[in-house]
Amino acid sequence: MKLHRAPDEEQAIWRDFEAMVNMSPAQLRDWLETDESKKVGFTRRGESESVGRQSGWRILEIRAKAVGDLTDADYAHMKKVIGYGRRHLAQRPWGDVTRTRWRWSLMNWGHDPLVGRGGSDSGLG
Repeated sequence: MKLHRAPDEEQAIWRDFEAMVNMSPAQLRDWLETDESKKVGFTRRGESESVGRQSGWRILEIRAKAVGDLTDADYAHMKKVIGYGRRHLAQRPWGDVTRTRWRWSLMNWGHDPLVGRGGSDSGLG
């Protein structure tokens, strides 16, 4: 079933998603293969991968699509990514966050808080 979403709303979701997901597909893919990525996040009972890592793989699927091919499920996930990122960024700990679970969790969701802020954009810093 197709939700009735205005084109302006879809554009706003896409714009906010693109702003939140500041890691390139290659950076995100490489990050998701690291031990640090696998160490953080909540894993549902019966599953082997955390919610954040599942989201990271889903983000890669979404970014591989043309905007016109995005589904309602894609837009729903993009909204989830935006919400998670905003909530998690508001909880930034004091001090150097380079090698913190807080940063690693955000990176599983496609956002490296050190990118564009004088930090490293290499994944681990």
